Amino acid sequence: MTAHHAVVWIDHAEARIFRFVGEGVEHTAVHPQKLPPDHAKHHHHADVRHVDTHYFDDVIRSVRDAERILIVGPSKAKLELLRHLQKHAHGLEAKVVGVETVDHPTDGQLVAYAKQYFHASDRMSG
Repeated sequence: MTAHHAVVWIDHAEARIFRFVGEGVEHTAVHPQKLPPDHAKHHHHADVRHVDTHYFDDVIRSVRDAERILIVGPSKAKLELLRHLQKHAHGLEAKVVGVETVDHPTDGQLVAYAKQYFHASDRMSG
């Protein structure tokens, strides 16, 4: 089922995705892959970016069918996701209606924030 709107709350430990489908809301959580302790010790920072690539790809798959996407979070992970979209998912980049700093809301607070944001965004875009 196609989601009209999707909000992604993301940091480096977790992405919480809420897709608004009809009158309902679907929730998905995505986590980055864990590196074995010996792998993390012996590999350079560039390998961490490789893990982030998989993490961001998983997040992108979760919102691919959304018509409008809001990306929020407390850290720079939201901007890294946006850059990843720009490089690897060109069609989705145009669907991003905003990138906002949002600390650590509950699921209910995040859904309410997204509904309010999308309502205002929809009114402005006609």
